[in-house]
Amino acid sequence: MTLTKRVIPCIDVDLDDDGNPAVYTGVNFEDLEYTGDPVEMAKRYNEAGADEFVFLDITASAEGRETMLDTVSAVADEVFIPLTVGGGIRTKADIKETLRAGADKVSINSGAIAHPDLINEGARAFGSQCIVISVDARRRFDDDGEHYVDVDGESCWFECTVKGGREGTGLDVVEWVREAESTGAGELFVNSIDADGTKDGYDIPLTKAVCDNVNTPVIASSGCGSPDDMYDVFADAGADAALAASIFHFDEYSVDDCKRRLAERGVPIRL
Repeated sequence: MTLTKRVIPCIDVDLDDDGNPAVYTGVNFEDLEYTGDPVEMAKRYNEAGADEFVFLDITASAEGRETMLDTVSAVADEVFIPLTVGGGIRTKADIKETLRAGADKVSINSGAIAHPDLINEGARAFGSQCIVISVDARRRFDDDGEHYVDVDGESCWFECTVKGGREGTGLDVVEWVREAESTGAGELFVNSIDADGTKDGYDIPLTKAVCDNVNTPVIASSGCGSPDDMYDVFADAGADAALAASIFHFDEYSVDDCKRRLAERGVPIRL
């Protein structure tokens, strides 16, 4: 049996100048531009035929605050597809409260790197299917890595970052996803800082490096500019799901456009 590939819209949520939750879109995790209301956008994507939906509180970890659970709850009331929520999740109690607010899965990055036991604790308490380990990766062209790939003729490794890409960790992405899988992660969510917001296509070398080293499902994120980019990350990197934001937010393509184009090219997809 062939598993269908998934198409997943994502919203990056922050607090605006008045302290209200708002969706923002940027490039390389910077230059954020106001995009819309999170609840209204969630409702729109639920009706658009998305397979899943991702809500990321993009400054909770960097600012050391809790995830905006009231907004998560309001979003959960509007979506009837699997909802993943990330940002500011540091403890088993945070996981519990986020799931209680309506999330089906939690996405954890900084909290898991700081306390790797959180992966196993979360998986044991709530099931590994609820635990998504997010990786905010950036390319490094030096000798400090452990797993190298060729990128445009240069040898490169991928470093895990934390706090919304603001801090490097020195941790090799491939080594980290192997550890995350072995300790209970049910899914891996791979973000490329280098590709983020560029619409030049997903970071195929990064995504392939992860997919080639784990058996856990992988969500590819960052850089999608068209349905053909989704095809490439499925065909060339082996991703299980393709996440996109800008192309959907600004009506360049609909979820249905992407799914039909993928189906035309032979990708197993749920229409």
